[in-house]
Amino acid sequence: MAEERAHLNLQESETVAVHAASRIFAAYIVSGQVNDGNQEEMMLKSIQIAIKMAQTTDKLVVDEGERSGRSAF
Repeated sequence: MAEERAHLNLQESETVAVHAASRIFAAYIVSGQVNDGNQEEMMLKSIQIAIKMAQTTDKLVVDEGERSGRSAF
């Protein structure tokens, strides 16, 4: 039986969050905090932390394009 392939179409902000979450999750794995019984829980915790970091950064850091009303690109 052939395995079905997943199709992903992530937006830029989602990709940034995945990258941050994967680094957080990897740190949990390396530190021995992830096992077969809590893998899903730790993955979700990593994603939640990455989202919180992004939201906090958005509140505290003002991009030049946001101040002037024009796009940074």
